[in-house]
Order: sequence, then structure tokens, then C-alpha cells
Amino acid sequence: MDGQYRKDIYPGQEVAIILKKDQRSGKLTYGIVKDLLTSAAYHSRGIKVRLTDGQVGRVAEIDVVDPDGE
Repeated sequence: MDGQYRKDIYPGQEVAIILKKDQRSGKLTYGIVKDLLTSAAYHSRGIKVRLTDGQVGRVAEIDVVDPDGE
């Protein structure tokens, strides 16, 4: 599932995001949602979130398992 709809994302959820610096490569960063930063109900490139570790990016995938096991 992609992260284009705000209603599908909530704090505490495990997601994969794309950081601004990784937009060209498409590298995913895994973590737990702390805050939703996009106020719109829909965003074509993904809802922007802050992870519990402070990183900010747009949600690429929802309900993922971190391949590093973190």
C-alpha cells in the first residue's frame, strides 16, 4: 500500500519513507510514525511524516517490515 492518503497513516505505525536527499535514488528509510506533517487528505508524492528518530520524509509504503530488523 502506498502512503498517498492521510486516513491510512497514524502515529505508531511502521512505514517506509523516502527522505529528501534520497528522492533521486528512491532509497527507503524504515521507522515508526511520530507525527503527520501533511494536513491535506491526499498528496500525490506521499504524506509527509516525522519518524520517532526525528527523520522527515514522504511515506512510500505502509505496514512494512524493516529488513534490518530495527
